[in-house]
Amino acid sequence: MLGPTLRTWVLAVVHVVAAQSPTNSTSSSAVPSSAGNPPNTSTTTTASSSSSFSTSLPVTTTSTSLTSVATETGPLTWPISEYSFTPFPTPTLAPIPPVFPETDPLNPPPVDSDYNVVPDFAPAWAAAYEKAQSMIANFSIEHKVNITTGIGWMNGLCVGNIPPVANFPGLCLQDSPLGVRFTDFVTAFPAGITAASTWNRALIRARGHALGQEFHAKGVNVALGPMMNMGRVAQGGRNWEGFGADPFLTGEAAYETILGLQQSGIQATAKHYINNEQEWKRTQESSNVDDRTEHEIYAHPFLRSVMAGVSAVMCSYNLVNDTYACNNYKLLSDILKREYGFQGYVMSDWAATMNTLSAVAGLDMTMPGDITLGSGTTYFGANLTAYVMNNTISEARLDDMATRIIAAWYYMHQDQGYPNVTVDSFNPYNPLNQEVNAQSNHDELVRKIATAGTVLLKNEGNALPLTKPKSIVLVGSDAAPPVSGPNEYADQGGDPTGILAMGWGSGTTNFTYLISPYEAIQARARKDQTTVSWDFDNWDLDQAGNDAIPAEVAIVFINSDSGEGYITVDGNAGDRKNLSAWHEGDQLVLAVAAQNNNTIVVVNSVGPLIIEPWVDHPNVTAIVWASLGGNEAGNAIVDILYGAWNPSGHLPYTIAKNASDYPAQLTLGGTATDILAINYTEGLYIDYRWFDAQNITPRYEFGYGLSYTTFEFSQLVVTPINASASLDSPQEDLIQNWENGGATPIAEGSSAALWLHMPLFQVTFNVENTGSVYGGEIPQLYVHHPPSAGEPPSILKGFTNIELAPGQTGQASITISRYDLSVWDVVRQGWAKPNGTIEFSIGASSRDFRLNGTFPV
Repeated sequence: MLGPTLRTWVLAVVHVVAAQSPTNSTSSSAVPSSAGNPPNTSTTTTASSSSSFSTSLPVTTTSTSLTSVATETGPLTWPISEYSFTPFPTPTLAPIPPVFPETDPLNPPPVDSDYNVVPDFAPAWAAAYEKAQSMIANFSIEHKVNITTGIGWMNGLCVGNIPPVANFPGLCLQDSPLGVRFTDFVTAFPAGITAASTWNRALIRARGHALGQEFHAKGVNVALGPMMNMGRVAQGGRNWEGFGADPFLTGEAAYETILGLQQSGIQATAKHYINNEQEWKRTQESSNVDDRTEHEIYAHPFLRSVMAGVSAVMCSYNLVNDTYACNNYKLLSDILKREYGFQGYVMSDWAATMNTLSAVAGLDMTMPGDITLGSGTTYFGANLTAYVMNNTISEARLDDMATRIIAAWYYMHQDQGYPNVTVDSFNPYNPLNQEVNAQSNHDELVRKIATAGTVLLKNEGNALPLTKPKSIVLVGSDAAPPVSGPNEYADQGGDPTGILAMGWGSGTTNFTYLISPYEAIQARARKDQTTVSWDFDNWDLDQAGNDAIPAEVAIVFINSDSGEGYITVDGNAGDRKNLSAWHEGDQLVLAVAAQNNNTIVVVNSVGPLIIEPWVDHPNVTAIVWASLGGNEAGNAIVDILYGAWNPSGHLPYTIAKNASDYPAQLTLGGTATDILAINYTEGLYIDYRWFDAQNITPRYEFGYGLSYTTFEFSQLVVTPINASASLDSPQEDLIQNWENGGATPIAEGSSAALWLHMPLFQVTFNVENTGSVYGGEIPQLYVHHPPSAGEPPSILKGFTNIELAPGQTGQASITISRYDLSVWDVVRQGWAKPNGTIEFSIGASSRDFRLNGTFPV
C-alpha cells in the first residue's frame, strides 16, 4: 500500500473513467477474455487465455534492463450489463483428526519442523457466516455498501477504516508486515526476508504470533501482512518484505506467519495478489503470465495462506494479462474463491480499485475508500449503491461482500471484548499512540530470529567465531548508529547513515530503539578487554586502509537498501538501480583487505548483491550475511561473530556472479500514460531453477549456508503413509484418478482438497553432527520430475531443522503430499501426477545433495 507522503497521482486511465456518478462507468463491447468467465456463466474452463506463453525451458539469454519497452493498448474492462450472482458453496468435508482436525484460528495446530497436519477451518467459517448473515439480514443496501467502503484516506485513526454500521463497530486496518506502523511502543521485527532465512517454522510462527499480539494490543482488527510476492526480479524494491525467491519456502513462511498472527486474534492479510514484482510503474504495467507459471509459482503462497485460514487477501496495483488484478474475475473469483475455496474477503491495495464493476470480478472491499488518496470520490459508496439498485450488480453479490467482511470479524472472535484502537496514523503527537505499550519481551524473539536468519557465506581458516581478539577495527557507516536516530526519515525513506535494519515504505514501523554493531561489539569488547577502534567514513578509503593496519581483526560493514516506489532514495525509485553495495561498499572492502589479512565482511542488505570484486580476495576471511535484523540487529551480528549462536541460516535466494545471470530484469521506460508489458518469459524458471536449467554457476546458491560445525546425512528411508484410509468414497475415487494420471476436477476447493494435501510419503534420514560444537542444520528436499513433465531440474518441496550436539545423530523427517508431486495441467485445469519416475534429493542447499531417492508412485 501507499504512504502518507505520496502526492495524488494520475492513474493510467486508458478506457477507465473515474466513476463519480452511476453513469460514468467503464464499458466495452465484450467481456474481456483474461478477466475469466463472467459470474453468470459456468466456471468450467479449459486452458487459460494466457496459456499460449511457453512453459518449456527458454532458449534465449536473459534480457537487460530496458529504457524503452513494448506497451499495452489499455486495460480490459467489464461491460455494463446485469450480472447475476450465486455464492460459492462453503466446504462440507467432515473433520478427520489427527490429519484434518477441526481448527479454530485462535487455536491452530502446534508448530512442527515438518508439516503433516491439514487444519480444517471450515466449521469456524461456517459458524462465522451464520452470524454474519444474521447481522446483515435487516441491513439496508446503504448499510451493506458502507461495510465494503473505506471512509477515505486520513479520515480515521488507521491507514484503512471501515465505519461502524448498526451493531457492527467497524474495522481498523493497519500496516505493516514487520510491525505496527505509525505508532509508539511497538517492536520492529526482523523483515520477512530475514525470517525466511531462518528456514525455521517455529521461529516464523513465533514471529507471526508476537506481531499479532502487538496489533491486537493496539486495537487493530486487520494486519496488512504478510507479503508474499516472489522476488522474481532481484532488484525489486519490496522483496525484503517477503520470503524469498521460491514458492515453497515463501508458502511455508506465509502459512506459519498467518497461523501465528491469527492465533493472536488479529485478521491477517495475504498480499499482494498477484504478480506485483517491481515498483516501477506498478499501477501501469501488465504482468503477462502463463497459467501454469501462475499456479505453480506466484499463486502457490496464496493457496497456502488460504489453507492457513487467512481472513483477507489484498489484490495488487498491476494488471495481469491486460486486466487489473483488482478487476480480474479469473484471479479473484475463479482461482481464489472457487479453486482455493477462500472464505474471507478481498480488499484492494490502497487506491487500486479501478471500477465499480470490480465487485462483479470478486473485489469485496475498496481501500482506503477514495479513488485516489484524498480525492473524496469512490468507486464503491454511492456508485455501488446505484449499481445494486439498478440491478447492474446483484444484491446477492453485495450480500456476499458484506457477509465475507463481517464473517471474518466473527471468525477471529473480534466481537468478544476487542480492545479500542490506540493508534493515530496521521498525528504522531496524539497521546493515544502512547496509551498502550505493546512490546512485551519481544526483543528476545527479535534477537533470536535476526541471529537465526544470519547466513555465514565464507569462513576461511576458522576466522570465526572470534575468540577474545586483542584488537578490532570497525569500518563502514553500517556499523554505526544512525546519525539522527533510528527514525531519521519518514517511513525509513532516506539514505541510511547507520545500520540498515529494514527497507523503506509502507512495510515499515518506527524503531523504539536500534542496537548497532558498534554498540553491541563495544559491550562484548569490554568483557574480553579487546581494544576497539572505528571509522564510519565510507569515502576516505586511504584512512580506512590505514585504520585497518594495526588491528588483529578488521570488520567491514556494508549495506544495500530499497523500498516502495512512492519514495526515491539516491535515484532508486523503490527498486534498486543495480546490485552493488551502497556507499562505495565494494571499494571500502578492498581498501581494508589490502591492509589487513583478517578482513571480515558483514552485509545488511534487502536482497542479493554482486560481490565479485572482493569475495575471493585472500584477505577476506569471512562473510556474514545479516539481512535486516530489526531492533536487535547489532546484538544478533555479535551473537554470530562470537559464536553465541552457531550460524544456521540459509539463503532464500541465489547470489549470482553477474546481475545478467538472473532470468528477469527490471522493465523500465514508458511514458506517463503507457502501460508497460512485462512478459514472464522465463516461466517456471525463476532464481535457482534458471541457474540449474541453464547450467549457470552462482556465487552462492539458493539454500546455501555454512556452520561452525559439520553434518553428515545417511540412512534414507521412504515410507508410504496410508492416511487416506479414513476418507470417504468420493475422495478415494479422486485419489485413484490421480494415481492413474488424472487431474483434479474443476470444482470448489479443488486445489485445497484434503486428499491432495494429506501426507503421502514420509522421508526419514539420519543427520550426524561430525564437528566439535553444538549446531543446527536445515536439510532440504528437492524433487526431480521426469523430463516429460517440463519442470526445472530441481524444485524445493520440503525442509526441516535439526539441532545436534557434537557427535550426536538424530533422525530428520520430511513429509510429501500428492500436491507436492503434481504439476498444473493447463488443458485439464487441474493438478496431475506426471508420467515417469519422480526422483528426489536431500541436501544442504539446492546444489549440495547428500542423499538421493525415488518416490514409488
